[in-house]
Amino acid sequence: MIRILFFAGLREQLDCDGLEIPAAGLRDVARVRAALGRRGERWQVALQRPDLQVAVNQALAADASPVQPGDEVAFFPPVTGG
Repeated sequence: MIRILFFAGLREQLDCDGLEIPAAGLRDVARVRAALGRRGERWQVALQRPDLQVAVNQALAADASPVQPGDEVAFFPPVTGG
């Protein structure tokens, strides 16, 4: 299984703070994103935001970053500070 987390406005948009999905066939972040997008149009729109950040095991990652069973993948909008 892969643990998925959603933060900030993304969590509200999806009405979901996290879930677990089977790891079979999900070799990278792009495949995780695509699998989640199959949950419906709202998920597709939310996960295709160009400014969306992703982390694998709390390290910033890109779509090509590998994932494996037991990993934690977090999606979150960019954070600004001041």
